[in-house]
Amino acid sequence: MKTATGHLYLHHAQLIDGTGSPAIPDAVVLATDGRITYAGSRTGAPPVPEGAKVIDAKGGTILPGLVEAHFHATYFNVLELQDLDIKYPVEYVSLLSSVNAKLALECGYTAARSGGCLFNVDVWLRRAIEGDLLAGPRLATSGREICSAGGLMDWNPEFRKIGMDGLVFIINGPSEARAAVRALVKDGIEWVKTYPTGDAAAPDTNDHHTLCMTFDEMNAVVQTAHNHKLKVTGHCRATAGIKNALRAGYDCIEHGTFMDDEALEMLLERDVPCVPALYFEKASVERGPEFGLSQAVIDGHQETLDHGAASALRILRAGGRIGLGGDYGFGWNPHGDYAREISFFVKDVGFTPLEAIHCATQTGAEIMGRGQEFGTVEPGKLADLLVVDGDVLEKIELLENRSQFLAVIQGGIIKAGQMTQTVDTWQNTTTMG
Repeated sequence: MKTATGHLYLHHAQLIDGTGSPAIPDAVVLATDGRITYAGSRTGAPPVPEGAKVIDAKGGTILPGLVEAHFHATYFNVLELQDLDIKYPVEYVSLLSSVNAKLALECGYTAARSGGCLFNVDVWLRRAIEGDLLAGPRLATSGREICSAGGLMDWNPEFRKIGMDGLVFIINGPSEARAAVRALVKDGIEWVKTYPTGDAAAPDTNDHHTLCMTFDEMNAVVQTAHNHKLKVTGHCRATAGIKNALRAGYDCIEHGTFMDDEALEMLLERDVPCVPALYFEKASVERGPEFGLSQAVIDGHQETLDHGAASALRILRAGGRIGLGGDYGFGWNPHGDYAREISFFVKDVGFTPLEAIHCATQTGAEIMGRGQEFGTVEPGKLADLLVVDGDVLEKIELLENRSQFLAVIQGGIIKAGQMTQTVDTWQNTTTMG
């Protein structure tokens, strides 16, 4: 992905640097050739370089570009599970994913980690984005997912005889688990996504207290993936599934819903991040009846919501790492609503705005394995920035409203927002007054 040439000078704003530190009022950010060279108070800031592009943030907020830590590029606001694997060909799914990627960038998300992808689309989507063929977030890929036969993701009945290889590898035993990972290695993915547990979406066969993979299968996934320098994550709701994942050596936990004291201790000991992905649960409860979800499913999502929120807050307060992102791409939780996750964690879970932004920026970049490149507004980092018209610490829901974005910036290049066509060039070398 190309970075800018020349200078970009942002001023007249508070700066939230993403580290969790207090906001800096009346701040300046200077980027040169796509990387940050200064970020701090206007007092002591360098003068505006000759020819710099200047953004007046109108007294608003400068923060790191957001990181969607559980992104389903190929989920296209589906209404039922079968929409994902039997209704649309890979050609159409690929086109839909490019639309979702562009939307994510416009929503202020300059980076994203795939939480599972139909076919192998996210690998090629990443290549297109990095090659500047498409607009979208910097991607960490996962491709097809892994689940044991009869588990949560194995929803097609046997009589169909159609398989599910476009979405997920259905395995039986450690040998098939290793084979699935080896296929993903050849696909070129970075994260192996698995399903150790069930979910409220399947109350009759694989509810949120059910295990969907054996420990031996999970261990085989981890050993094979780590041998090839890939990372492993898993959909972990049930307490036993969380512990199995941590014992097997998982690199991240998705959801971590029913976390007891032992599981929390294990998580903290290895400093494994967790991505709770909870707004999906709230949306399922609130909008489920509208979309025909059964009462049993809605009740299960309510239980998941309550316990997941409590677990997430315990993890954060105990010093653990939380990434923010969710299962966007269902009819009741559509693409474009990504920042509702951030608002939810502030308003419903009990995170402070600074904590939630830290989780949605620095921690997300760390989960992607790219914390040294972006995720905070610090000298040396890529100038991946979001400039918002307003005080997001006073009104966190501003992050949900694209019309409030003055600029979405990747590598010093303005990619979206009000100022895509209106940035002035400063022709003086004096410091901004």
